[in-house]
Amino acid sequence: WSSTFFGPSKIKESLRAIGERFDDRIKENVEKVIAKYDPIMQAVIDEYRPRLEGKKVMIYVGGLRPRHTVGAYEDLGMVVVGTGYEFAHGDDYERTSPEMPVDTVIFDDASEFELEKFAHQIKPDLVASGIKEKYVFQKMGLPFRQMHSWD
Repeated sequence: WSSTFFGPSKIKESLRAIGERFDDRIKENVEKVIAKYDPIMQAVIDEYRPRLEGKKVMIYVGGLRPRHTVGAYEDLGMVVVGTGYEFAHGDDYERTSPEMPVDTVIFDDASEFELEKFAHQIKPDLVASGIKEKYVFQKMGLPFRQMHSWD
């Protein structure tokens, strides 16, 4: 089991999985928390999903984020078309692949040159990556989400 708190669907899934490790009182409280916040999260989804439905995103970050952030994009109707890691191990890819849509391109330790080539081929509408890649995609005119800090 792997928890993630990126995106409403994964938050609910993770809270329920944590609740399952405890007694019925905790499980009931988990459902109360979900019921309290679900309408708030749904309102955000309802506001943004119509504009984002079917848009393509390419993710290139370290750690667990490639597989853990997929649900947040899916909640908004977006499709992950490419993802990868700069520093990863075999088990990272084994755990990432099942979380991705079937046709997602998964790349390893790509250079900025290679990322630009991937972007030209898979044509993402948004790129989520780190600071080093920021300027490559901005120069390409692609919307970019900095995933390592909040600049």
